[in-house]
Amino acid sequence: MRYIEEFNDPELARRLLDDIHATVTRPWAMMEVCGGQTHSIIRHGIDQLLPDQVELIHGPGCPVCVTPLEMIDKALAIASRPEVIFCSFGDMLRVPGTGRDLFRVKGEGGDVRVVYSPLDALDIARRNPDRQVVFFGIGFETTAPANAMTVHEARRLGIGNFSLLVSHVCVPPAVEAIMRAPHCRVQAFLAAGHVCSVMGTSQYPELAERYRVPIVVTGFEPLDILEGIRRTVRQLERGEHRVENAYPRAVRDGGNPAALRMIEEVFETTDRAWRGIGTIPDSGLRLSEAFRAYDAEHRFDVGDVRTAESADCHSGEVLQGLIKPNECPAFGTTCTPRTPLGATMVSSEGACAAYYLYRRLEVAPVG
Repeated sequence: MRYIEEFNDPELARRLLDDIHATVTRPWAMMEVCGGQTHSIIRHGIDQLLPDQVELIHGPGCPVCVTPLEMIDKALAIASRPEVIFCSFGDMLRVPGTGRDLFRVKGEGGDVRVVYSPLDALDIARRNPDRQVVFFGIGFETTAPANAMTVHEARRLGIGNFSLLVSHVCVPPAVEAIMRAPHCRVQAFLAAGHVCSVMGTSQYPELAERYRVPIVVTGFEPLDILEGIRRTVRQLERGEHRVENAYPRAVRDGGNPAALRMIEEVFETTDRAWRGIGTIPDSGLRLSEAFRAYDAEHRFDVGDVRTAESADCHSGEVLQGLIKPNECPAFGTTCTPRTPLGATMVSSEGACAAYYLYRRLEVAPVG
């Protein structure tokens, strides 16, 4: 298959669904890690086409959603400074901090700009040598190479008025944290294909063996997801717990060597807080000592930020797979895309946004 349309073929989808229905004999719960997969599942109604015994649990795989509130508030403090041009991808502007968001800062006179690449921010810094330019570098391992390359280029070119506010998180430690949680119901994982296209699959066999869970690397189109579910169900029914790559057109076991070298040179591993979940050891990336001069947290004095989450927001439970978005009392009432209480309602990959956009407004009846 070479074209996206082929991965939406209804006849092939029906055959995969028939295979899943014929294979499953008892209840299974699996988690799709990536928010992009969640949106595809809800948009195409894949969860409604599966056998009743197969439950899809939405995981914390939305980097916007898990960016900690403290980091959002640091971004707001930096963006409010008159000497700063604050650059970000558009999906961060509506994410609520403590009392406001980047749109509010922009409306109050802050120079907040939407860019489409960290290199755009570096170019802004080159053209505005009298201003401090900060790029909000969030994301999983997928976006880390581009951010690392930009910092590397800033140092090579001697652009000293550029810095990165880093909030990178890593998927495998989150998978382990989910499995160690006391109320975990996850029996298998659909791993995020775009992350594995960078990092490869080498970190997963140990997790699959330790927690005896199948881990199937999966893409984002309907047939990708159905094939991932089919392989996962087959493993569960056979009592197997292996790592499988159901996304070979994009993922190699060794990942992307050039991207891995860039990440290793510029970043180092650190503990990282995940919004709504808490701190996960060794689950984040920060700029290494050699590039610390480009770290916005060190460049600006924002260490005393005080945060306060909305008491009405249950996004942490959504991110941990404990509830579905429409089981939150605020969902669709006091919390909407126009008046979000949490990042899961704002992000283009957030589970709450998916349920709202595709009108999953009511809790499905039991039985």
